[in-house]
Amino acid sequence: MARIHPTALVDPGAELAADVEIGPYCVVGPKTRIGAGTVLASHVVVAGRTTIGRRNRFAAFCAIGGVPQDKKYAGEDTELVIGDDNTVRESCTISIGTAQGGGVTRIGSDNWIMATVHIAHDCAIGDHTILANVVTLAGHVTIGDWAVLGGLSGVHQFCSVGPHAMAGGGSVILRDIPPYVICNGNPAAPHGINSEGLKRRGFDPETVNLLRRAYKTLYRDGLTVAEAVAELERMAVEHPGAAVAIRDLKDFVQNSQRGIIR
Repeated sequence: MARIHPTALVDPGAELAADVEIGPYCVVGPKTRIGAGTVLASHVVVAGRTTIGRRNRFAAFCAIGGVPQDKKYAGEDTELVIGDDNTVRESCTISIGTAQGGGVTRIGSDNWIMATVHIAHDCAIGDHTILANVVTLAGHVTIGDWAVLGGLSGVHQFCSVGPHAMAGGGSVILRDIPPYVICNGNPAAPHGINSEGLKRRGFDPETVNLLRRAYKTLYRDGLTVAEAVAELERMAVEHPGAAVAIRDLKDFVQNSQRGIIR
């Protein structure tokens, strides 16, 4: 049976796994499903149609599944879906989706979401990301696996951050950040490949070096985006061992809707 503090308010319609822990003064709404091993520390509010997976930890004063900060929202029965093994620190806010954005805000697994982060409606967060203190994601933002956003960074609506990308603290992200790229500034500008992060995640030295070459092709050789995309495809064909990584970069750039940071 779930461990529920006497001061917590849990709606009878909420579905809780047997070993969920609900701390003091938490409020859990009727459309909530919370998986095994998840802990709400204290003063956590879980509202809306919110599904939370296993072994997540929510620190004090988080507001999860709240109504979108979007004037178009008219009370539609949209949802928030959160995976497993996420750490969500104090005072984070995560909104449900909107009908215009597909109806779902989605967060993957094993993410480290630090204090006072805001994740707006219709965002899609991958796995193994780090969102440092006071990161703010506007609506419809996509964050790829293993991406890192430094403290006080802000991401404009509809922007995408590619897998393994990294933004320094205080970055203002107005366009898409390609996979593997480090950026910083207002507006955020590219500053090379996240080589140290790639090494820590098991990328072999040859692939890291080829991604450095790919970055040079994209940003330093004076090519148009179309020309750079064609050159990246040629590199992928010539270096099959690194083809997946190079094509991930190429495909992201080719399919970018807002354009990439320059």
